[in-house]
Amino acid sequence: MALNLPVFYKRTASAIVFAAIMLTGLLWNNLAFLVLVTIINVQCLREYFKLIQKIEKEVYWPKWLPILTQILGLMLLLPYFVYNIVSAMAGDALVSWVFILWGLLPVAFTSMFLASGLAKQSFMQAFISSLGGLFYITLSRGCLLFIHQKDFILPIALILMIWCNDTMAYLVGSFIGKTPFSPISPKKTWEGTGGGALLTIIGAGLYGYFSHTYRLVDWMALALCAAVAGTLGDLVESKLKRMADVKDSGTIMPGHGGALDRFDSLLVAAPFAFVYVWFVMN
Repeated sequence: MALNLPVFYKRTASAIVFAAIMLTGLLWNNLAFLVLVTIINVQCLREYFKLIQKIEKEVYWPKWLPILTQILGLMLLLPYFVYNIVSAMAGDALVSWVFILWGLLPVAFTSMFLASGLAKQSFMQAFISSLGGLFYITLSRGCLLFIHQKDFILPIALILMIWCNDTMAYLVGSFIGKTPFSPISPKKTWEGTGGGALLTIIGAGLYGYFSHTYRLVDWMALALCAAVAGTLGDLVESKLKRMADVKDSGTIMPGHGGALDRFDSLLVAAPFAFVYVWFVMN
């Protein structure tokens, strides 16, 4: 099959821009990382609502509900903003006001719950799906922020491990893959999935052995989170797209799909990595 040059150039340019944005957010400073995570959170939630509304066509969706949910999602990220940016720039007075704003979250969620059930046209199912979006997307972004607070190298390593697992799984599956992994994603094979995970864990172990930053077992455990939970995250998003009958979650990255397509593995891997980093690693 001949190489489609226009498509190749579009995908390459899109990948370069994506890599530049990611590296800037990951390596610059705390504010840049927060901005990166905020952009990802907003875009992923937007795409999630588009998918879920196609899946739940019979459900009544108030136009303001997705917007308000995205605002609440941003409010959930306020603790990182307070501890890493506001406290360093403005002192304790503004910190107190920000925490007062964060304390209004339970009131906001309770009000939405009551409105969803008591409104003339009930939208309780839409409200529950909105909470699902916050749990699926914003909780993961929050976990990534607090991993970054522990050590800025850890979210970088987690993302690299996910990319390594995806690449190795594709290569191994292309050469020796025969057994389908899941009907949700027909192109995945058990051989590719297992090979990608094994090579990622070995690579992380080698890095841990020579870097001496954390224990070797810590790097291998994070690689296991990236490989196993990351693969599950990919399957979850594939299932949503299949139910919505769409190929890509969005078009923000020409030739590559949407933000959910790019960060589906990280959405599930980040909470597992957070638990390990905060409760096991020294």
